[in-house]
Amino acid sequence: MSPMRTPATADEVMAVVLALRRVVRRRLRAELPGPLLRGGQVELLQLVETEPGIGVAAAARALHLAGNSVSTLVNQLGASGLLRREIDPTDRRAARLYLTDSAVARLARWRDTRSRLVGDAFGRLSEDEAATVVAALPALRHLLTELAEDAE
Repeated sequence: MSPMRTPATADEVMAVVLALRRVVRRRLRAELPGPLLRGGQVELLQLVETEPGIGVAAAARALHLAGNSVSTLVNQLGASGLLRREIDPTDRRAARLYLTDSAVARLARWRDTRSRLVGDAFGRLSEDEAATVVAALPALRHLLTELAEDAE
């Protein structure tokens, strides 16, 4: 087995990715006002931002979550004033999801703060380290695609 394909390498890739997300999320929570949002809530808001009017079932598929999990997130975000649910005019049983103005502003602050935090840390890397991280991005995207296809 190639050293690049060992369980230890897979574990290290996941450990680094998860730790990176965790540290950035913790730093964001410390710097941003308002109620704390969990990862799934932020991911749903980002999806609705990208696809305004998406339905709950389509959001569940896109996020690789159960429909009832997304419904719970929708209810939480709706109660927080961040997500608006409208009845689908073509199917009265279905709902379409939209961000509120508050969510749009919050995502913009979140994105700006995240860019600053990660950008500042990135700027402290050596030129070689920064180039290595940038060069790894296409391979990481490909790895994500492979993993997502395996889940379907």
